[in-house]
Amino acid sequence: MFVDQAKIYLKAGGGGKGCHSIFHDRYHKYGQPDGGEGGKGADVVFRADDNIQTLLDFQYHQHFEAESGSHGSSNHKKGRYGKDLVIKVPPGTLIKDTATGLVLRELIKNGDSVVIARGGPGGRGNSRNRPATSGMPGEEKRVVLELKLIADVGIVGYPNAGKSTLISKISSARPKIANYPFTTKVPVLGVVKVHKDEHLVFAEVPGLIEGAHLGRGLGDRFLRHVERTKTLIHLIDISGFEGRDPYKDHVSLNKELRLYSKELMKKPHIIALNKCDIEGAKENVKKFKRHVPGKKVYVLSAATGEGIKEMLSAVYKNVKSLKENVKK
Repeated sequence: MFVDQAKIYLKAGGGGKGCHSIFHDRYHKYGQPDGGEGGKGADVVFRADDNIQTLLDFQYHQHFEAESGSHGSSNHKKGRYGKDLVIKVPPGTLIKDTATGLVLRELIKNGDSVVIARGGPGGRGNSRNRPATSGMPGEEKRVVLELKLIADVGIVGYPNAGKSTLISKISSARPKIANYPFTTKVPVLGVVKVHKDEHLVFAEVPGLIEGAHLGRGLGDRFLRHVERTKTLIHLIDISGFEGRDPYKDHVSLNKELRLYSKELMKKPHIIALNKCDIEGAKENVKKFKRHVPGKKVYVLSAATGEGIKEMLSAVYKNVKSLKENVKK
């Protein structure tokens, strides 16, 4: 099961108590204080791990408590530090503080880590002629984890536009495919060979509907998965399924993306007209092109494979150009 959001409670370890101890021997008239310090409590650390793909585990395990530090003891012995609690999450996880709404950190790459709740310091021992003290409690936090998939290319479109058929045609991903809308319930990733030995990661986003930017049909949750992509494929059903107007779908799709995030509209995108093999599609292609003079439009059929190679070549050029600009 793919889960991309979770709320959890964290408690860092408390510091161990400082020791109050008096050492007596035959050489000192008065006892000597020799109480050691308490150990520091463990921190709660989040770490990105490529082996984890979803936040599913956090649906069942929502409370995390780190180890406390050990108490100090006589003979100036310090208490052992608590062992940090490391919580592994998928790369692309965003961590928010529920109390403030602030983003605490985004863990993008494998191995990225951050301390979210710090352990309490250990108490002071009386070994330096100071009164012994108790350790401090560790920090407590409630956080929201949100997963944003990391992919090079995002495929967006209205329900039944053929997104699942397309990603299954160009990669080894096998999403559910059926001749009715909303068959895809969660984002799907697929690795696609685009040029010689070069591969790109494609993300298919479940079908969007009008009002997606406001959360209708979970659209806002789906759209966040294309925020980190380098380029987008706007997949339009050119067959005019159930009397739909392909150009109006194109305009509406752009509107939803713009209202959700202006940054999404700044991303380079490719207009792909799918289902060109269906009767009546060729006439719709002509009408669509008249609405977007001067724009390059890719006509394809995800079912038969027609036009896909040309579209993938354009996607590769877009991503390659962006990577070269970043290097400069």
